[in-house]
Amino acid sequence: QVQLVESGGGLVQAGGSLRLSCAASGSIFSINAMGWYRQAPGKQRELVAAITSGGSTNYADSVKGRFTISRDNAKNTVYLQMNSLKPEDTAVYYCNADVRRSRTWDYQSYWGQGTQVTVSS
Repeated sequence: QVQLVESGGGLVQAGGSLRLSCAASGSIFSINAMGWYRQAPGKQRELVAAITSGGSTNYADSVKGRFTISRDNAKNTVYLQMNSLKPEDTAVYYCNADVRRSRTWDYQSYWGQGTQVTVSS
């Protein structure tokens, strides 16, 4: 199996920073895209940022210029540096990865358990 374990969430004041980490482990042959999604109460889950294995990135308009996604392929880990946080960034943040478990398998999407980020005004 494949596990994604997130860490780094918490409570921060508006204008502050947090860094989320997500480490993938288990039966992994290769990982394609990795990304961060978030879900606020009463809202749908939305893409925050994504990064390919080659380092190409994509961001939601609402976080451009404030959040930075990066990854360490050797550690199967993706990071999300969040600066200038706003109360509207409050949500549960989920890690996602497209993982191939062997050379003959297709990529499958896996999710972490989520980590709460709360930004106070």
